[in-house]
Amino acid sequence: MNIFFVSLGCDKNLVDSERMLGILNENGYRITDNEENADIIIVNTCCFINDAKEESITTILEMAQYKVEGNLKALIVAGCLAERYKEEILKEIPEVDALLGTSSFPKIIEVINNLLEDGQAHAHFDDLERLPGVGMKRLLSAGSHYAYLKIAEGCDKHCTYCVIPKVRGNYRSVTIEELIKEAEYLADQGVKELILVAQETTLYGQDIYQKKALPELLKKLSQIEGISWIRILYCYPEEITDELIDVIKNEPKVCHYLDIPIQHASDNILKKMGRRTNQQDLVKIINKLRDNIPDIVLRTTLISGFPGETEEDHEELMEFVETMKFDRLGVFTYSKEEDTPAAKMKPQVDEKVKQQRQKEIMELQQEIVFAKAQEMIGHSLDVLIEGKLTDEENVYIGRTYMDAPQVDGYIFISSDEELLSGDMIKATVTAAKDYDLVGDLVKGSVRR
Repeated sequence: MNIFFVSLGCDKNLVDSERMLGILNENGYRITDNEENADIIIVNTCCFINDAKEESITTILEMAQYKVEGNLKALIVAGCLAERYKEEILKEIPEVDALLGTSSFPKIIEVINNLLEDGQAHAHFDDLERLPGVGMKRLLSAGSHYAYLKIAEGCDKHCTYCVIPKVRGNYRSVTIEELIKEAEYLADQGVKELILVAQETTLYGQDIYQKKALPELLKKLSQIEGISWIRILYCYPEEITDELIDVIKNEPKVCHYLDIPIQHASDNILKKMGRRTNQQDLVKIINKLRDNIPDIVLRTTLISGFPGETEEDHEELMEFVETMKFDRLGVFTYSKEEDTPAAKMKPQVDEKVKQQRQKEIMELQQEIVFAKAQEMIGHSLDVLIEGKLTDEENVYIGRTYMDAPQVDGYIFISSDEELLSGDMIKATVTAAKDYDLVGDLVKGSVRR
């Protein structure tokens, strides 16, 4: 049977999707890229913010049309939206034949078999305290030269704006042994870059080893042959230890890149958010990282228009962004999520005000990033090749250690020598264009 798969939301959700695809592939199902020919469509959904919910619902309704227009026999909805709104989906979207919660995706074959046997609607929602999907093979969809390694599930932080603990459960770490096996499998598939993800990576191991074990995990992953880069995302600032900084500094395969979602810089708003840091804490950890690792690239995310955010809070955040000069930064407008403490806070900020504040932060950050890009001209950097630019002869697309896939920029490489996706090269930066760099291949630097 032909299966069409849609994966929405974050990279952590993508890992679950790749695991489901791996299960389906091993059980003889054909994965199709044409929804019109699909016998079964699976939508792995997101519900983190309103935009994500709307995208998930729109996608489900679009896929449901293929019961009329195509060959569709079953429509399955999995992931966060299914976990959070199970009753509503079954009631409001009768075209949906089965629901799979966030811990239940390993049961995808069982669900399909039940559907085909009795044609009845099915819903599977396993205990959110169990750790799903460890040790199974994945069918990579992101490109074989990089892959996400999900080191933990769930979250214990309970920030006042966030629904993740409700749909993903408490924090549960995957054992080091299982992660090493998965990373070795990924390396055998041609993966050159491992990107460590979780709702929070810095707390890894605390629940099962009674200590923060991310430094130990990084050292062991660095020993895997074939892996060139290890990148760390989603590091909560209050959990960054001196030991972690030392490992990032001294392990050659660990990229000097850290994603630290701080969300705000006003102590007033940080307290309302339920964050564990204040502005002084943030300044201290950022300065410590830069003092110890001068070439480290720091990415962060912010929320504009949180309930109670005043113009003074916004100006304080703007001043912080200008002073700290993050290398990479993204801004979300606050999304009011039901069943969260922030949804009941007053006053709620007007949508136009949220968007204006978001725009102001991004315009400021644009100036910072463009200036930093200009400073890179003349530097030589290692580059992971992603592909070839189709409309330009002898121009290739790559990423440096400074850029994570999907969220950061690229470097465009001119080369008379043919390059392949996954090649590691060295390039000299010759120009900067907005968020991207331009460079030339250093002769004799290609590594396959």
